[in-house]
Amino acid sequence: MNIWGWLLKKAGWKVDISVPPVDKCVICVAPHTSNWDFILGLFAYRSIGRKANFLMKDFWFFFPLGYIIRALGGIPVHRSKGGTSLTQSIVNDFNCASQLHLAVTPEGTRSRTNKWKTGFLYIAYGAHVPIMLGVIDYSRRLVAINRIYNPEGNIDIDMNNIRKFYAGFTKAAKFPDKFAP
Repeated sequence: MNIWGWLLKKAGWKVDISVPPVDKCVICVAPHTSNWDFILGLFAYRSIGRKANFLMKDFWFFFPLGYIIRALGGIPVHRSKGGTSLTQSIVNDFNCASQLHLAVTPEGTRSRTNKWKTGFLYIAYGAHVPIMLGVIDYSRRLVAINRIYNPEGNIDIDMNNIRKFYAGFTKAAKFPDKFAP
């Protein structure tokens, strides 16, 4: 057991990541209602020997924390308009890499929202990669990734299918009142 798994075990958490390893994928993680979700997801994925990049508001990339976040796989998200779209930039990264796993939270916020972001789907479409569906379940103290979703290419159908999957986890969030699948 590595340090990531040991720390999770000491904290009383279990990991069930049973999807087979792939070279490239988007990892959709929900519910996202707490900053602890990031830590738990990172530790769980690293505990099985895998590394994922993740998107994070550029606010967090200040000195010296920015160096640590980048070393852990962080990609800053700049909210300003103009330049290359973040989605296209990430698709380009996928197309140039031999291996890339990107973890995203479709809610895009820790607050309750009924409108999920669709960028992760457009990234999967553009990069032609599957989407792994991950859950951080505080009620069972479990981080799980045990389903791969192959998008159909229709934003409404794909988002509806993914939201249906997460509808079964309304009580899993650290703050369930902030989760709206």
